[in-house]
Amino acid sequence: MAEDKPKAVFLDIPDALAGLRLDQALAELLPHFSRSKLQSWIRSGHALINGRTMAPKQRVCGGERVELEPHLEETAGSQAEAIPLDIVYEDAALLIVNKPAGLVVHPAAGHRAGTLVNALLHYAAELAYLPRAGIVHRLDKDTSGLLMIARSLPAHHSLVEQLQARSIQREYLALVQGRLSAGGTVSEPIGRHPVDRKRFAVRGAGKPAVTHYRVVERFPRHTLVRVKLETGRTHQIRVHMAHIGYPLVGDPVYGGRLRIPPGGAEPLSAALRAFKRQALHAARLGLIHPGTGEACVWEADLPEDMHRLLLMLRAAA
Repeated sequence: MAEDKPKAVFLDIPDALAGLRLDQALAELLPHFSRSKLQSWIRSGHALINGRTMAPKQRVCGGERVELEPHLEETAGSQAEAIPLDIVYEDAALLIVNKPAGLVVHPAAGHRAGTLVNALLHYAAELAYLPRAGIVHRLDKDTSGLLMIARSLPAHHSLVEQLQARSIQREYLALVQGRLSAGGTVSEPIGRHPVDRKRFAVRGAGKPAVTHYRVVERFPRHTLVRVKLETGRTHQIRVHMAHIGYPLVGDPVYGGRLRIPPGGAEPLSAALRAFKRQALHAARLGLIHPGTGEACVWEADLPEDMHRLLLMLRAAA
């Protein structure tokens, strides 16, 4: 698989990082690699600064040209598995996947197999040499929709930079409990819940998080909203919408008490009770293509379970 290994990445050290050690500056620019790994590449000559080797502790002035030739090992502990993938777009630099609800993205305790990473390693072997198999953002297990995957290290670096610059467009469709009168913005910091460490909450000591939402369709006790993320905190949409009193339908963690429409028919009531995942779908993804520099946008239709629930809500309304 030597031919599949990542090619060199070229980047410039910005003036804002002047005065930092070389290894510190590269850690700022390449957060998906550990500092110890970057130090080893610097020492072994796989990171050239203006065409020359430098010691990790040497200070940078800003403006230096970096050529990094990473020597990566294959993704440890993850096996390739023949799991079907809904590929929306692909080329030599990029994969766009429409993830179904129920599919875990990264292997973790309790989910060592059957994940998106396992599927990607089977579909594109070169991803074994990229950080997190090329995945630069994530969706919760029970959230469906569009995910971007880099197929080369330069593409990975470009997508991470775009995420950090908040220039990637990520829009979701969410069905929330309660009838919203208008759209708005939630700008509240999010951190781990002080008691339940598996949950997140709006906390003063949390990280900044900004969520924009607008009304798409209203029902007697529910609203379909289009949500745009400015930041990408864990569970951000779920936490923010619950914080303002409009939790997502079916959310097992933040959903609160189920709201049944007044006089609602039994089939609709049963369908709402049976919807056991957060009604959240990553419907639109826009970015600058890391290879061509063109602006690209992809969209994915609602999954069948959310579509059926909306049909029932419309009929009852």
